Amino acid sequence: MMRPIGDAFKAWKIRTLDPSLEAIPERKPHFRTSSGIPLELVHLPPDPDPGYLERLGFPGDPPFTRGVQPTMYRSRLWTMRQYAGYASAEESNRRYRYLLDQGQTGLSVAFDLPTQIGYDADDRFADGEVGKVGVSISSLEDMARLFEGIPLERVSTSMTINAPAAILLAMYVALAHRQGVEQSRLRGTIQNDILKEYVARGTYIFPPAPAMRLVTDVFAYCRHHMPHWNTISISGYHIREAGSTAVQEVAFTLANAVAYIEAALRAGMAVDDFAPQLAFFFSAHNHFLEEVAKFRAARRLWAKIMRHRFQAHNPDSWRLRFHTQTAGSTLTAQQPENNVVRVALQALSAVLGGTQSLHTNSMDEALWLPTERAVRVALRTQQILAHESGVANTVDPLAGSYVIEYLTDEIERRAEDYLRRIDDLGGALAAIEAGFIQGEIEEAAYHTQQAIERGEEIIVGVNAFQSSEEVSLERLRVDPAIERAQRERLQALRQRRDPQRAASLLSRLEEAARGQENLMPLLIECVEADLTLGELCGLLRRIWGEYHLPATL
Repeated sequence: MMRPIGDAFKAWKIRTLDPSLEAIPERKPHFRTSSGIPLELVHLPPDPDPGYLERLGFPGDPPFTRGVQPTMYRSRLWTMRQYAGYASAEESNRRYRYLLDQGQTGLSVAFDLPTQIGYDADDRFADGEVGKVGVSISSLEDMARLFEGIPLERVSTSMTINAPAAILLAMYVALAHRQGVEQSRLRGTIQNDILKEYVARGTYIFPPAPAMRLVTDVFAYCRHHMPHWNTISISGYHIREAGSTAVQEVAFTLANAVAYIEAALRAGMAVDDFAPQLAFFFSAHNHFLEEVAKFRAARRLWAKIMRHRFQAHNPDSWRLRFHTQTAGSTLTAQQPENNVVRVALQALSAVLGGTQSLHTNSMDEALWLPTERAVRVALRTQQILAHESGVANTVDPLAGSYVIEYLTDEIERRAEDYLRRIDDLGGALAAIEAGFIQGEIEEAAYHTQQAIERGEEIIVGVNAFQSSEEVSLERLRVDPAIERAQRERLQALRQRRDPQRAASLLSRLEEAARGQENLMPLLIECVEADLTLGELCGLLRRIWGEYHLPATL
């Protein structure tokens, strides 16, 4: 006989909710609508509802369909991040201080293309690209300028860096040492997701085996030294930006996550030792109802994978915690003010879907790097959702909607079908090398573009409701002098550092890279001795080689 939902709720309240409220009180003593109607923490269906507890449960309880924390935003709002970084470290630092002054609650660092693929600002491969799509970071000195005046123990920092993620994390740890901050107090996330680079983004350096070693070295190091740090942000966002469907975004992201779990297990770690520090990163796209359901389905499916496939025992290992960014690929250069509306709806879907942190794109990003005004509007969008809309005052407010529950179930079922097909191919890496995942994304993107060109999918201002108005937005420009200044700084840095210490550390790194030891402690030593990103990546390139996708792709 099914346990009555009311009885289960009372038991959950005593076991979970009461201790949670004692630890983290709710933001208000009472939550009400503008008409004075009370809003409960969680709204439940009438008894009986067979299967309700199995499908939805309660917030903070498996299968986490309704959210990973018992009180969600009633106690603590999501972290508001604005992905930012351009030009020099000083310029980006000014933007960060501006955003913090405007009420942002977490930093999110965008790196330029040379940094993302492991080249210093004075490398010939960096010509013309320094500071263009993010901030240029070649050394610990650059990192120090980037966070000048920002106490690292007081902010949560996310860094969108993948192939050289371990080196950028080493710089962040070394900077904390300089500030006198214990690394155990650092909070934040390193993206560190190399598999999606092979699939959708392209900023990979090394072949899969050593690249995965760097990932698991970060897992092991942070487990012992940085317990509050998310060691990876397994990213569906870039898969979606490449043209995937919502189902594919969930399926391919979780397939990559399975591969990381398996790699860490092969490296000798126990699943419950590292899994609680894994995080995820999803897109919030245009189809509002599907996006809300997507987040709920992903949480439920991940809990199932961790409990049954990997036999994880710690409930923290079952929780899918994720950051969301509104969909850059949906922004239009035509009528860019319309992007404010798109971003607001996408952000709302992420909040209703239970995100842990959120970035809202700026209206002008289809044209150029965002200006301060555009960034402020994007941040205000989050703040209006948080403080004026009322959607943060109850957990999982769309639960029980027939279409939401149908879409949640259907996305979960279809994603499971993809996961079985990927397993049959030998796992995510084998599926990538066979071109399966890329092919599925390309086909989905092609069908979408065809529907737009035929007028079956309407993009306001692009293939319907066009106007000939000129764009009158302010433009942000990167001064070419930034590149020259970065080159000069690097030359001065190399001249004043201890050359014997630098040579000795490079020799030690070469020996360690050919062996099996965890590279993170040595990378921290290297950056503290002013060895640069390009020098470290260059050494590892010579030892491990560079990866090239098979020509058949």
